[in-house]
Amino acid sequence: MSNLEIKKEINLIKERNVRVETEKAWETSKFRIVSIVVMTYIITAIVFYFIDVRNFLLNALIPTLGFFLSTQSLPFIKKWWVNNLYKKRTQ
Repeated sequence: MSNLEIKKEINLIKERNVRVETEKAWETSKFRIVSIVVMTYIITAIVFYFIDVRNFLLNALIPTLGFFLSTQSLPFIKKWWVNNLYKKRTQ
């Protein structure tokens, strides 16, 4: 491989890394989570309204809260999983 080819490969890897880092930043951003929480609440409230759920605005909080909790990393559970399950798979 020539120097030019090596530099091209390095630049391609750097560009890929930037894309991956950007995607990861989006996936973990608070803006994304809040946006989805708001959309979940609005859509659920509308559906509940049309299917005649009593207290539809209040009841729409339940699936919204469920989504929000599912986005949290739960550090104590993650630590247990890494130590007890993940490490066993990779050994």
